[in-house]
Amino acid sequence: MAEYFTHFSCLLDVGSPDKAARALALFQELRAADQDADDPDIAGFDLMRQDAPEGSSLWIHDDGNGDVEAVIRFVLRLAEELDLTGPWGFQYSLTCSRPRLDAFGGGAHAIDLGARKSIGWSSTQEWLAAALNGEDIDA
Repeated sequence: MAEYFTHFSCLLDVGSPDKAARALALFQELRAADQDADDPDIAGFDLMRQDAPEGSSLWIHDDGNGDVEAVIRFVLRLAEELDLTGPWGFQYSLTCSRPRLDAFGGGAHAIDLGARKSIGWSSTQEWLAAALNGEDIDA
């Protein structure tokens, strides 16, 4: 049986060591609250502080099978809690333990932290389908 995986690894600079500590505390609090949830909010990724204790960057990475939407929800929550601004984004890959059609690909998401919203995304599968259909892929 084939197993499907989503992988990502990215950094989010929250601006100060204090904000990084607050972000980690929020992550731990939400993770604890999700322990008994049927549909956890922040499953599918892990969060670690880079260059602790003076670092302000957080390493967000999948925990074996990532949840892209959970990362977006958490980062938007952090933007609200920590008053983050500016653009941020990350890429992800889709893989499979065995060769399967439509099992490989990836994408990227861009977020406006100040506006607290997604500003765009891309899917390699959709891009390829559009290109093969003769659509203007650079439009």
